Amino acid sequence: MRELKGEKLAAELDRLSGMMEYERAHASEGPVCGIDEAGRGPLAGPVCAACVILPPDVQILYLNDSKKLSPKRRDLLYDEIYEKALAVSWAMVGPERIDEINILQATYEAMRKALESLSVKPGILLNDAVTIPGVSIPQVPIVKGDAKSLSIAAASVIAKVTRDRYMEECAKQWAAYGFEVHKGYGTAKHMEALRELGPCPIHRRSFLGFLDRDPGERKGRR
Repeated sequence: MRELKGEKLAAELDRLSGMMEYERAHASEGPVCGIDEAGRGPLAGPVCAACVILPPDVQILYLNDSKKLSPKRRDLLYDEIYEKALAVSWAMVGPERIDEINILQATYEAMRKALESLSVKPGILLNDAVTIPGVSIPQVPIVKGDAKSLSIAAASVIAKVTRDRYMEECAKQWAAYGFEVHKGYGTAKHMEALRELGPCPIHRRSFLGFLDRDPGERKGRR
């Protein structure tokens, strides 16, 4: 990656400072923890939640909402976040549990599990637009928080990279579905494979009602 200098570096540092506004506002309440998730929308695989506590003076150039970053950039930031954060944790909830309690409740469950495994106890939680039930720590839900809070952005990168790597491992076992490319999302090739083969063990059955509405028989299941 090209090194930033001069005005470009100053502009990037100013952007990052702006993304620490919520962290500065709540610093007196104890360690500020950003929380985000990845994988609410896919047809297959787990939902992954991550928690990140950053030091107040941290500088992680280019850190932003994971959806705005390239896979290569996310991988580099993933390592830098782990290197510079005060604490990082993540947790996954799998397809069977998603089918059992629905994706929203599964997301909350993953977030609570990630919080429980965090090595530093937060004083305040910055969440991407949600309030997590069953958590006693004060929470600040921020709409589009992964683009407004550096801590939430860091959590979004950890959750996204962790889940993507998990789906790439799943692709080795269920190669016909192309999980290494789409990570379980409903791309045209994924939908085609589902119609031909039916679901595999990591598909979310509660997300696949469209299969019953499609005409024709599928060739079999794996």
